[in-house]
Amino acid sequence: MVTKDEIAKCAEAIVNGTSIKKGEAVIIRGGVHVQELLEEIGILCYKRGAHPLIISLSDEYSSRVYEEVPTEILEVTPKHYLAAVKEADAYIVVEPFKDPRVQTRFPREKVAAKTKANVPIRKLLHGEEGPGKKWTYAGWPTHEAAEFYGVEYEVLEKLIIGGIAVPTSILKGYISRLAEKLREADILHVTDEKGTDFICKIKGRRINEDDGVIDEYDIKVGDTGNNLPAGEVFIAPHETFGEGILFCPVTIDRLTNKIIRDATLKFKDGRLILNECSARVNGEEMIDSFRRCIEIDRANEREVRTTNIAELGIGCNPAIDRAIGYILTDEKLGGSVHLAFGSNLSYGGTSKSCMHWDFVTDSSATIEIADTGEVIMKKGKIQ
Repeated sequence: MVTKDEIAKCAEAIVNGTSIKKGEAVIIRGGVHVQELLEEIGILCYKRGAHPLIISLSDEYSSRVYEEVPTEILEVTPKHYLAAVKEADAYIVVEPFKDPRVQTRFPREKVAAKTKANVPIRKLLHGEEGPGKKWTYAGWPTHEAAEFYGVEYEVLEKLIIGGIAVPTSILKGYISRLAEKLREADILHVTDEKGTDFICKIKGRRINEDDGVIDEYDIKVGDTGNNLPAGEVFIAPHETFGEGILFCPVTIDRLTNKIIRDATLKFKDGRLILNECSARVNGEEMIDSFRRCIEIDRANEREVRTTNIAELGIGCNPAIDRAIGYILTDEKLGGSVHLAFGSNLSYGGTSKSCMHWDFVTDSSATIEIADTGEVIMKKGKIQ
């Protein structure tokens, strides 16, 4: 189990990573199973002169909301919560569910309703209507989550707590090397040993360096989000360019939280060809989730970009050595590349969507700069 000392260090990493400052209003949200951590974060905020608001919910309460509350109520944006987010300077979330299996039982139509209700909140957080807020999402290990992902608890704790503990200086070493190689690149060609083979275009797009801290430069360019564990280089590729195949051994459904295995995604002109995408496990669920989010975007956005390429990321965290279906750690896996589809405005792109869904390759990825022939990563190793 995570010790009190580790809880304190994680709280410090979260507050430092979000760059909390005197006078700021901070929303801190998570499950009751992480109450000690939430309160430690709150105390650190107070010590910096900031003003925290802690919101914690149990799995049982969330389950009853989805079981007992009518869909037409869930699809309404709560005006008081929207107002709180509008007035906040920073928004911190620590894993809300003790047992991820709880979410797999939520009715799809009600999850879609909540996704619709969250559209105005998402727009505020991610700078689609103004400068955006600083935000951090941090993972947390539980025995229930380990069972859900099919690993020993000690493995999950190592991935999350060990991943958070990697010093920023070490992450910067991996990340800066890759970022420098990508700055002048135009078209990237990505392959792996499992069938991935695609191209995408990044020329002129911002190279984002995820080292675990939102610094002044990040805020200046609009990169106000942070994940812990950190450790990736990510870019918003040109959304209407690129084609090929990505094979993702394991991911998780963005609406139902069900594990998806052996997904094959085909795209052309930057957009998924949904009727040619599949997965060995829960493939129909995956396609249905995309279609439901398309309907939400159709009602809220001028242009539907749900299935357009949104992000290309390269994992760089040395403490993360396997993919388990937990996207927060999977996308930091060294030697892997991930594509996301949907929103990317906060990454330096042009797409707005209620969805941002990452699909991580095998850790044997090779990245070639197509215009020069330079190989910057070969079979998972940075060159």
